[in-house]
Amino acid sequence: MPQIQLIFEKQWLHILALAGLIAGLVLLGTSDSFQAGSLLGVDTMIWFRLAVAIAITHQVLVWFCWRTQLHLSLLTRLLGDNGFTVYAVLFSIFGIARVVAVFILAIANRNTIPLELAALRILAVLMAIPAVYLFYSVKRYFGFKRAFGVDHFDPSYRSLPFVKKGIFRFTSNGMYTFGFFLLWVPGLWYGSIAALCAALFNHLYIWIHYYSTELPDIKRIYG
Repeated sequence: MPQIQLIFEKQWLHILALAGLIAGLVLLGTSDSFQAGSLLGVDTMIWFRLAVAIAITHQVLVWFCWRTQLHLSLLTRLLGDNGFTVYAVLFSIFGIARVVAVFILAIANRNTIPLELAALRILAVLMAIPAVYLFYSVKRYFGFKRAFGVDHFDPSYRSLPFVKKGIFRFTSNGMYTFGFFLLWVPGLWYGSIAALCAALFNHLYIWIHYYSTELPDIKRIYG
């Protein structure tokens, strides 16, 4: 298969699924509770669009860096040994921005869920526990470099076994299963329907990334 085709492998799935998610968000965004509130003089819907835009930019960035590096060695050809470092810094900036954007959205749209706030906050704490355990497991057993996708850059990582310790005892994909619970916490803590919708978008969208980008890459890297 030509390299350009490999770079865009399964991206038709990415585009179609993302279009479906955005269509769903447009329908949800028509409700008054979804649009209610503001922060720093900026309406909730602006914060919501920003949160969605950051998530999309992050995952498109990862796709571009992973695929062009895997099939063309683009980043290391342009940046040498700094290729992975530059990518990891960009990955981290956008990853943190995704969480911050949802927190800001939750504060802007707070108290729009017609349920007892104390119960929602208990649920927020319960969802935070596996997310925290996930990041502990990544740090201790998996390594953040592997979580960032260093196997696209450094062939020496491709011979390492899959991790079956910590939270990875329960699922081979703890990052997407439990790590994204963290994005549900702000909406529950502040009782924000818009933030919960943003969390749902993020959680579904990362699985789109898995099936359209990461899983094909895993098959090509590890066989």
